[in-house]
Amino acid sequence: MTARLVAIEDGELEVLDWGSGEPVVFVQTALTADELLPLASQTALAEGYRKLVYHRRGYAGSSPAAGARSIVGDAADARALLAALGIQRAHVVGISFSSAIALQLAADAPDCTHSLTVAEPPPVHTARGPEFRAANERLLRTRREQGVDAALEEFLTLLSGPTWREQIEEDPPGAVAQIERDAATFFDTDIPALLDWQFSAAEAGRVSCPVLYVGGSDSAGWFLDVRDLVLGWLPHAEDAVIHGAGHSLEITHPAEAAEVLAAFLRRHPITTG
Repeated sequence: MTARLVAIEDGELEVLDWGSGEPVVFVQTALTADELLPLASQTALAEGYRKLVYHRRGYAGSSPAAGARSIVGDAADARALLAALGIQRAHVVGISFSSAIALQLAADAPDCTHSLTVAEPPPVHTARGPEFRAANERLLRTRREQGVDAALEEFLTLLSGPTWREQIEEDPPGAVAQIERDAATFFDTDIPALLDWQFSAAEAGRVSCPVLYVGGSDSAGWFLDVRDLVLGWLPHAEDAVIHGAGHSLEITHPAEAAEVLAAFLRRHPITTG
């Protein structure tokens, strides 16, 4: 599997593109460029699907994230990538941070979003949104006062504990070096874009495609709240729970998540007959 660069209007996005059949676009989440690659590579998705895992601006081989960015801008990049590849309609998958991008894409471009799968989007619009914002503001303060490396250590130690390097390096290989190289994009571009993201029931009302919400049975707090919020926004959404998983379900339970995703895609095919 070889990555290639695809030109969009004002830059290039690096894409891993393999398989044949209905296109499934895995929107890169924050910080780890290939975090969704193990999910996309599962046996459940091996037949009948063309998988596309791409790197957003500022990550891996894609163009730098120059200037201020936004969730709307990232969604526009995803739409431009589909157009550049000649894909008229696709299944769209977002995990954590990239669920925000996937939701925005489905609202802004219903013509090219055949189905939408989101797993535990950021809780920025929940009742506990101020708490989530404050946690991110603390990270940004560490970045300003102590630098990117200190902010990265603080964030990943809180998220995964002091052995985060060993955990992340297991899959995919080379992830730690990539994270350390691209961490400035996460702190200087992604977090501000997320905190500025405006999305409500009005925007969600433009999402007309089939929707699958995926959560972990062991997720709590922020992500229980966001589940209730998104299912309230999208009452037609299907709801799936990965038992024994927490927020990092695509890392800890990729096979189970892929089975749930594949079943959803089979229920909502792009082509029939």
